This record gives sequence, C-alpha cells and structure tokens, in this order.
Amino acid sequence: MRLTGKTAIVTGGASGFGAGIVRRFLQEGARVMVADINGEAARQFAVEMGDHATAQTVDVGDGGSVNDMARAARDLWGHVDILVNNAGVTHMPTPLDEISEDDFDRVVRVNMKSVYLTARAFVPGMKERGAGAILNVASTAGVSPRPNLSWYNASKGWMINATKSMAVELAPLGIRVNALNPVAGETPLLASFMGEDTPEMRAKFLSTIPLGRFSQPEDLGNAALFLCSDEASMITGVAMEVDGGRCI
Repeated sequence: MRLTGKTAIVTGGASGFGAGIVRRFLQEGARVMVADINGEAARQFAVEMGDHATAQTVDVGDGGSVNDMARAARDLWGHVDILVNNAGVTHMPTPLDEISEDDFDRVVRVNMKSVYLTARAFVPGMKERGAGAILNVASTAGVSPRPNLSWYNASKGWMINATKSMAVELAPLGIRVNALNPVAGETPLLASFMGEDTPEMRAKFLSTIPLGRFSQPEDLGNAALFLCSDEASMITGVAMEVDGGRCI
C-alpha cells in the first residue's frame, strides 16, 4: 500500500494508459480523481473503481476547466499529492507540411499547453506544502522520432524538456517531476499512430520493439506507481522509457 493517504489526479484517466495508472494507484491505497474530457466515461470508470475514485470532466487545454478541476480537488481533499499529466492526442501519420493547422493547434493545446495550465493550477499548493510529485506521460516519439508524426514527436520532445526544467526549478521546494516514455500501446490512440489497425501494420510496428509487444496500461501503471511513490524520493527529472527496448 505504497500510496496510502495520498491524493492523486490522473488526466485522461478514463481509458488507455491513464486507466492503468488509476487502477494501480487505487490498488496501492490512493484516493484518485479520474479526470477526462469524456465525463460519462470518467463517471462510469470511477463507479467501477469504488469509493476511493471520483470523476471530473476536464478539458486540459482550457485554463478555466483546469482551474475548476483544481478547485474540485481542493474541495474534496484539501490538497493534491500527485498530479499525472496523461491526457494526450496525436495527428494521423501525414507528411509534416500537410498537417492541417487545426490538427497542429490541437496537438499543442492538449500535449503542451495542458502541462503549463496544470502547473499553474497545482504547483502553488505543492509549494505551500513543500511536497508533491508530478508525472508527465511523454513518449518514445520525443526521443526517437518516427516519420510522418513530426508535430506529435515535437510535442513529446517539448514535454520531456519541460519535465527536466520543472524538476530542476522545483526540486529545492520539495516537488519532484518525472516523465514516462511509453512506446505505442493498446490504447485508443494506437490506430492513429499506425495509420490503420491491421495485422500487417501491427506486425510491422512490433518488429521495431525488441521485447516484441506493445506497452500495456499495466506497464505504465507500475512505472507510474514507482515514480510517484516515496520509493523514488531521490528521483527527479527522469524520462523513463517503458518501451520494450524501442529506443536502444
């Protein structure tokens, strides 16, 4: 029960990697806010997870919505110990000069601006308490970019750099900031990464992963648990690859 007494928010928590993190945190004793733009999915998942889970509808790219989430968490718990910035989007595999401006803006808004907005909403409380853990779910795409996902790759590279910058600034204040770099996994975004979800495309993608499988929500849940627990109290500024060897 490594998170007993801890409070945590997981954005994009109703499905995919976020749901895996929510499950693992709850198993280890945390109280968790399942924050998702799909409010109904968040509510259903929170009910399924039991009394220590609560749902919150949030658009992580909107400052007012993020502030509402922060206010709801304070009203519920008084403070937030752990913040997981997991919500993310991609664009379909497309030559970089053919990506629409709307798709580009959406990637920037959800993958990048959200980290700023949640920091603005939650870091002051963590500073006041002299403690906190922030985890950003980035991607191997930010380390080893793939063609035709250029602006998604760039957003995740930004997230990794933001993680390190946040870590070095906030460390003296007792706040740790880390990131996870999953390879593509069994999540709703898989088809978007591959362009189409066919046995042939899966085989081609899996051939680039030495361990021969996709990241699973459970893999991310286990890694997130470690980095957000007191067992990782000396770890900050790390971008941990959970990728089956993809980036070697």
